[in-house]
Amino acid sequence: MISFVIPCYCSSVTLPEVEREIRVVMEQRATKWELILVNDCSPDNGETMRIIRQMSAENDNIIGIDLACNFGQHAAIMAGFRKVSGEIVVCLDDDGQTPADEVGKLLDKIEEGYDAVYARYAQKMHSLFRNFGSSVNETMAEWLLGKPKDLYVSSYFAIRRFVVDEIVRYRNPYPYVIGLVLRTTKSICNVDINHRERQQGSSGYTLKKLFGLWFNGFTSFSVKPLRLATTSGVILALLGFVYAVFTVVNKVVNPATPAGWSSTICALMIIGGMLMVMLGLVGEYIGRIYISMNDAPQYVIREVCQQRQSNEKM
Repeated sequence: MISFVIPCYCSSVTLPEVEREIRVVMEQRATKWELILVNDCSPDNGETMRIIRQMSAENDNIIGIDLACNFGQHAAIMAGFRKVSGEIVVCLDDDGQTPADEVGKLLDKIEEGYDAVYARYAQKMHSLFRNFGSSVNETMAEWLLGKPKDLYVSSYFAIRRFVVDEIVRYRNPYPYVIGLVLRTTKSICNVDINHRERQQGSSGYTLKKLFGLWFNGFTSFSVKPLRLATTSGVILALLGFVYAVFTVVNKVVNPATPAGWSSTICALMIIGGMLMVMLGLVGEYIGRIYISMNDAPQYVIREVCQQRQSNEKM
């Protein structure tokens, strides 16, 4: 059994074609499969969820999940992971840019013995803004999460069931799936996949959402930012001490030296700015701890559409 999980956001036009590609390739491989579609509260007047309901009503291997609020792509993936029943789980996008008909390349690598396989694109068809966000995400994962430099992570990947079972043990808000995979297994590889141009609409990742994703990576799985803040504070303190000694010695050697109002103000502004940044970073950690202690949910499910469930009740 192969379980496909797709977080959906304003994708009523593209979803049927993605499902058709999955169905065709799974029939060719003669493999049992299921598809979990998670609507992340798409702001399209319920059109995406309407298509998901229709697809789940017509196919007993499709499950639809409707989230009550927009919790983000990673929270939607977590909701899908908790519904899967397959031995291998594949995640891909809802817009058709990640070709479902090439999923066999991912599955073949899994069968070679890898625990996780990520698609790697020779040429990405995303916008410059989205590519920049992905580049920052890659650098952050290398520095904070210990991602190997030669490993490319993307939204199109396949993982074994034991990895999923470990991931869903994470119950706190602000999930970051890449970090959860990297801390579960090191048996990860890449496989080359074609990347298509977007056929409809635009990416749901705004600047605000990208910053939110980066902060999840910064604060969820590493204390390195706090250590960087501490190191910066020590360096600034040493520089301030050296500058103070220089000022005193210079005043003794040359009494006519001006008091240095401008340099003092500049030093205060730099040090004060750094202190505010460090306090803000510490506050971010404390705020997330506070939210976690209050049992804030990763997501809230409004509705589950599942034909198999209704058949069992009948």
